[in-house]
Amino acid sequence: MSTPYTRLDKNQAAVLLVDHQTGLLSLVRDIEPDRFKNNVLALADLAKYFELPTILTTSFESGPNGPLVPELKELFPDAPYIARPGQINAWDNEDFLAAVKATGRKQLIIAGVVTEVCVAFPALSAIEAGFEVFVVTDASGTFNEVTRHSAWDRMSSAGAQLMTWFGVACELHRDWRNDIEGLGALFANHIPDYRNLINSYTTLTAGK
Repeated sequence: MSTPYTRLDKNQAAVLLVDHQTGLLSLVRDIEPDRFKNNVLALADLAKYFELPTILTTSFESGPNGPLVPELKELFPDAPYIARPGQINAWDNEDFLAAVKATGRKQLIIAGVVTEVCVAFPALSAIEAGFEVFVVTDASGTFNEVTRHSAWDRMSSAGAQLMTWFGVACELHRDWRNDIEGLGALFANHIPDYRNLINSYTTLTAGK
């Protein structure tokens, strides 16, 4: 059974970055470490570019999970930052849930580590609570392809839409006439081949 096409709307979306912690990142094996971190930071950059409400959360920082990746805190110094004392499902934390509701947004863009727990649990809870959920697959990581696909199947069966950070950016942007240079620079910063494309465009248009 197919579901209707629901577009991301920059006026309705918020971003939830769940447990991108230094210890947990060492568990990610389904995406190369450098590429994975690049994808996470690309998602963070597009959240800032589109001025989307963004919530940061960690789980059991004092344990082996470790602190939040420092670049995220630097990017969002004023964002809600919920250091959960123990709840595995972020949705079970009252402060996190309050922060989500305070955004007033109905679409939640979620990414985190690890996919079948830190992403899937709040994604499924949010769907149950009536939110539209978009999971950023390449900014979420886990142990291997088996666990990744198990998580994807569970979430998509429940109604989550699986997307990449590049797809999220393009769907939010809608029309290149809204802005070429800003979004082009964001893409160029995170996709080497796109940097070549932008350099070519800049050269061709420099004399116009």
